[in-house]
Amino acid sequence: MTIAQKKIQRVFQGVVVSDKMAKTIVVKVDSMKWHKKYKTQYRVSKKFKVHDENGQAKTGNVVLFVGTRPISKEKRWRLAKIVK
Repeated sequence: MTIAQKKIQRVFQGVVVSDKMAKTIVVKVDSMKWHKKYKTQYRVSKKFKVHDENGQAKTGNVVLFVGTRPISKEKRWRLAKIVK
C-alpha cells in the first residue's frame, strides 16, 4: 500500500441489545437484501460484539462502531460514538 492509498475503515450503525458483559456490548445491525427469484426485499440482521471501554452504552441505544484489531476471540469492533 502506497502513501496515497487510504485504508478503508468499516463503519456500522446498530441498536444495543445487551450490555451485561464487562466492557462488551452486543449490537444488532439490520440490512435489506433482494430476493433473486421473487424480486422482493427482506430484512437480515446480524449481531456484533463491540468493545465498550467505559461501559457508557446501554440497551436500546443507537451506536456507531468501527473495525479494529482483534481484542478477543469474537471482538473485532470498538465503539466510536453513541448516536441516540
